[in-house]
Amino acid sequence: MSKRDYYEVLGVSKSATEREIKKAYKKLAMKYHPDRTQGDKGMEEKFKEIQEAHEILTDDQKRGAYDQYGHAAFDQSRGGHHGGGGADFGDIFGDVFGDIFGGGRQGGGGRSRARSGSDLRYNLELSLEEAVKGKEVEIRVPTLVECEPCDGSGAKKGSSAKTCSTCHGNGQVQMRQGFFAVQQTCPTCGGKGKVITDPCTSCRGQGRVEETKKLSVKIPPGVDTGDRIRLTGEGEAGEQGAPSGDLYVQVNVREHKIFKRDGNNLYCEVPLSFTTAALGGEIQVPTLDGKVKLKVSAETQTGRMFRLRGKGVKSVRSSSTGDLMCKVVIETPVNLSTKQKALLEEFDSSMSDSIKKHRPKEQGFFDGVKKFFDDLID
Repeated sequence: MSKRDYYEVLGVSKSATEREIKKAYKKLAMKYHPDRTQGDKGMEEKFKEIQEAHEILTDDQKRGAYDQYGHAAFDQSRGGHHGGGGADFGDIFGDVFGDIFGGGRQGGGGRSRARSGSDLRYNLELSLEEAVKGKEVEIRVPTLVECEPCDGSGAKKGSSAKTCSTCHGNGQVQMRQGFFAVQQTCPTCGGKGKVITDPCTSCRGQGRVEETKKLSVKIPPGVDTGDRIRLTGEGEAGEQGAPSGDLYVQVNVREHKIFKRDGNNLYCEVPLSFTTAALGGEIQVPTLDGKVKLKVSAETQTGRMFRLRGKGVKSVRSSSTGDLMCKVVIETPVNLSTKQKALLEEFDSSMSDSIKKHRPKEQGFFDGVKKFFDDLID
């Protein structure tokens, strides 16, 4: 039966980045991992197919060869090449020609090393108040951890892994055809150089088991959307004692009902009565530390910005603190009584003879409109 396309196996496009490929692999590996499938042979083969696709597509040289020649590039029965004339196999396969071109990139015997654990990402949502003041949160992260009964070796307690008889511990095997010698990952041990004959019953020889870790994360004051907190070694456990990956806590701050944040500054709109705007006075405005009084000068216009220094956000990267910017919006009265309407009409009439003095912007606007139409007529 012919092999499925590696991109199809991982469910990614041929233009997928390495990061997208790894992300797709991680999702599928968790789904078809032998610990989940409970000995289902079909699922085990699916898991091996996913691993093989991941191995090829995350290696630049192997991926390049696969994109050009497909599965034939790694078909041992064909000597590891497509068979077309004129191809520059040295450029295509690079370091896989161990004997001819000076050995693989792993050096020495070419033996594969146990893989380090994958990095993990956790999305943490915070309120603006939590982000500004900081806090300690407890999170739960599903991951792969080192199997305790076998100490991550994969072998049953009291036993140990044995040197692979196929590759003799190198992790690589060579296929020769005429002048060429193609070096490939050993199919028996998967490149590890050793095989487990008596696997641990807890992890089934994988050396790692699924577990949900409970972690306490200290969020520093001043974090913002897009900031990441790195927890070293809290990612997936590595294979056979290899280093664990890291956990990245990605911060996202929810929208606030009153404030908008821009860097270390906060912005808010404050409604202002037209009486206070005209005569001046004091109003109360909110801050993250409580209410404060703001002095409004007489003849304030809508849209004016008042700055409250030091009432913003303290920077997470320095000792500086931002400001609170209050934009006043003059509110037009609604639901007026007959008496109130009459008073406003009387007030407006009292200024009708001196519009230029009392409402200079209005006068300037209509003067400009008049000039505009006069110029059109001319």
